[in-house]
Amino acid sequence: MAAMSPDKASVPPEAQEAVSVDSPSRLPASLDVGAPEMLALMAELSEEINASLDLDEVLAKAAAFIRRLIDYEVFAILLVDEERNDLYFRFSIGHRPEVVQNWRVPIGRGITGTAAATGRPLLVPDVREDPRYINALDSTRSELAVPLMVKGKCIGVLDIQSPHVNAFHPDHLTVLSLLATRLAIAIDNARLFEATRRQADTLLLLHEVARQASEVLEPEELLRRAAQLVKQVIDYQIFSLLLYDPEQKVFRHSVSVKFGQDVQERSVVPEGQGIVGLAARRRQPVLVPDVTRNPHYIRVNPETRSELAVPLISRNRVIGVIDLESPQPNYFTATHVQALSILAAHLAVAIENAQLYARVTRAEARMERELQAARAMQAALLPEVPAEDYGLDIAARYVSARELGGDIYDFRRYGPQSLAFALGDVSGKGAGAALYGAVAIGIFRSLAPLKLPPARMLRAMNRPLSERRIEGWYMTLCVATWHRGRRQLRVANAGQTQPLVVHAGQVGQLPLTGFPLGLGFSDAPYEELSLDLHSGDWVIFYSDGIVETMTTAGQLFGTERLRALVAEASAQPGLSADGMADRILAEVALASGSAAPADDRTLIVLKVK
Repeated sequence: MAAMSPDKASVPPEAQEAVSVDSPSRLPASLDVGAPEMLALMAELSEEINASLDLDEVLAKAAAFIRRLIDYEVFAILLVDEERNDLYFRFSIGHRPEVVQNWRVPIGRGITGTAAATGRPLLVPDVREDPRYINALDSTRSELAVPLMVKGKCIGVLDIQSPHVNAFHPDHLTVLSLLATRLAIAIDNARLFEATRRQADTLLLLHEVARQASEVLEPEELLRRAAQLVKQVIDYQIFSLLLYDPEQKVFRHSVSVKFGQDVQERSVVPEGQGIVGLAARRRQPVLVPDVTRNPHYIRVNPETRSELAVPLISRNRVIGVIDLESPQPNYFTATHVQALSILAAHLAVAIENAQLYARVTRAEARMERELQAARAMQAALLPEVPAEDYGLDIAARYVSARELGGDIYDFRRYGPQSLAFALGDVSGKGAGAALYGAVAIGIFRSLAPLKLPPARMLRAMNRPLSERRIEGWYMTLCVATWHRGRRQLRVANAGQTQPLVVHAGQVGQLPLTGFPLGLGFSDAPYEELSLDLHSGDWVIFYSDGIVETMTTAGQLFGTERLRALVAEASAQPGLSADGMADRILAEVALASGSAAPADDRTLIVLKVK
């Protein structure tokens, strides 16, 4: 019999002699199988076993065919495991289950191991007289083992046994040897098909596992699921995923699973030490069949006998190592190495993406907190409408296109009867524009106690902004002052949209232009207009976000449409400044289809009481 057992000495060739038959057989010892009969047998066997590429089906058909020719009690096909240099049971009839499942035969040991080593069939009339025999079945008396050869290489052994002495004889050996040549080719083809199909299934599984990994963006969840994902590919006993800490130069256990149970492993592996460190240093998998014979092994789990470590490499950096351990020597194979290497490449990218996502999420949360603080500060910079009675009904509105806007407006008290206004627009948007606008408001407020008229105010503000010019940043600004007693409005403009004035029922624009502030022309002059206003007159300051809003028809809202709207609204008796401001913003929003503003929309509306 052919199974792993204590050492047996080899036997000389003369011990292989056949003896007379004392048991029934379908092929009598004297049968002379001629060439035509043998060709017919070969053809019939080929037809039987070549009808399928399923290895189990091929072996079952071969066993049934051979039973038609030879009366055996036990039938087995053992295949060669090249990595372990032994034979394992692939198909069996008559053997005990524990033998089939657990026994392995070293090449060169036992009857089957000797047949595999020599490449020659062995006929043993009485196994009790052959010291090579390994007793797997007490009732066995005779045995016939025929190597399965393909291209001069043994891929396995066909073994039959009988409870009768001399059950098999040279005719059986001859027929079985010839049949074995066809069977070996069929087995090799079936194994190739089986390996190809298994490889395809593994690749599909790896693809699915990689897809699952790529869908997880939470680092902690991904690390927890990593053990489950690997388990789908390799049935390990101990799993560890260690991430590299570049500051401490150690590998830290992030996930550890021992025999199906999650454990909290707190140990670290110094860089370059142990099997893990070796895999990271070599940047390639390390397969250790027996850790007790490997000088790099660090004993952490006493039950470990074999280990497989595969580095996680992303963007040419080792970010960690997957480490599998087993209490069985020689547990991991080259197939495991290949599968885990493919999976490790996907997991490395997934882990790197998850870590990047976590950093981005933290950064976004921090930015959101900072934006909220900036919004609060910007809102604090935009003043309330003055409570004092300057003879004006005043309204102010601000609609930001983003979290932080670049438009500004302000009111400053010039005296008991005088009030200064400012409305401006910073180039660009976002935090930079908001900061630039805050600087401009600060300058305006610092100069307000000087009670400068509008043109001088613009020149005074332009000087520091131009002297400390920031490339790509500038602002347009319209400044006005109002004197209640004289009912006089004085206006100067630095590139801002021209204010609308409603006087005596007619809508016009103040034809004022000027250099924007901060462009570098520190001595740029600004002209100033004075207007005498009467009860019921309107003045409307607005940013370009109003007139440059794109309508659903694909056209700009435009100044003419704004003028027509203001003319119609101002004709309504009793309309307040708040009513006018709300009406303008509502019409602009309606015209744009309620789309989010592309630019800040800012208004200051004055109505003379």
